Amino acid sequence: METKKTNIKVVSVNISTEKGIVKTPVEFIELNNKGVVGDAHAGVWHRQVSLLGVESFKKFETQTRRPINYGEFAENITTEGLILYETAPFDQLKIGDVILEITQIGKKCHGSNCAIFHEVGDCVMPKEGVFARVIKGGKVKAGDKILYQPKVFRVMVITLSDRASRGEYEDLSGPEIVSQLESFFAANRWSHKIERKLIADDPDSLRFILRKAKEEKYDMVFTTGGTGIGPRDITPEVARSLMEKEIPGIMESIRLKFGTEKPNALLSRGVAGVMGESLTYVLPGSVRAIKEYMGEIFNTLRHLIFMQRGVDIH
Repeated sequence: METKKTNIKVVSVNISTEKGIVKTPVEFIELNNKGVVGDAHAGVWHRQVSLLGVESFKKFETQTRRPINYGEFAENITTEGLILYETAPFDQLKIGDVILEITQIGKKCHGSNCAIFHEVGDCVMPKEGVFARVIKGGKVKAGDKILYQPKVFRVMVITLSDRASRGEYEDLSGPEIVSQLESFFAANRWSHKIERKLIADDPDSLRFILRKAKEEKYDMVFTTGGTGIGPRDITPEVARSLMEKEIPGIMESIRLKFGTEKPNALLSRGVAGVMGESLTYVLPGSVRAIKEYMGEIFNTLRHLIFMQRGVDIH
């Protein structure tokens, strides 16, 4: 994603004291931990501030054949220079001292309860409006420059294998996890950085790396290998010792799903949980198992990312 845009700016700031009506441009707005001071949509939730780009205005004006005033879409901040709806949740917008974190792209249309929809029968906010929460408050006014900073998800992928670490065969399961994650992040428009480690089935080496990932607040950690019952299979025990919260349902569901046809799948001792700020998954060591497990993990991973950051997307 683009990170070097330098011509992004605020073109209008807008307020309304009631919901369901257009907002009125003002000289400046003040933001605090509940959103825009004096605005009807402020509160303790994830859609404290609404934003819309003039790029969206221009498209809608062509459709309606009439000029649209800033604030008519009930946006608090009108921007220029960035296609807002192509950003992603948890990207940040810095406006002077103010820091906004994007939490949602688009919303459910309120239909006739929306002023502009009532007038022209359509609205651009449900598809192209962006919503954010305030990370750091302050004042914002027209003309202020905006710095766009995409969230970069940091991921650690650790392969545990005595033989692969000695170079006796190629690690295939670690790269498979990376490949699966690349597709997941691309589908969600999330920037990311993935780091790989290949180590022997050694508890001290694994514990050292996991502690590093925990202390440095990696967003996710995936291990592959060491989930059996052999004397060198120690991955679940080490990972679990560093987790504050386990999420047992994920691995239980996977074992049951694939164990119905392949009873040996029931023997894997994979675990999932939260280690500091890191969502952590302990997976088996075969490529086939990785494909099966990752497919199921992706069913809940996006929701877990939002849940962990306190954003309710139900």
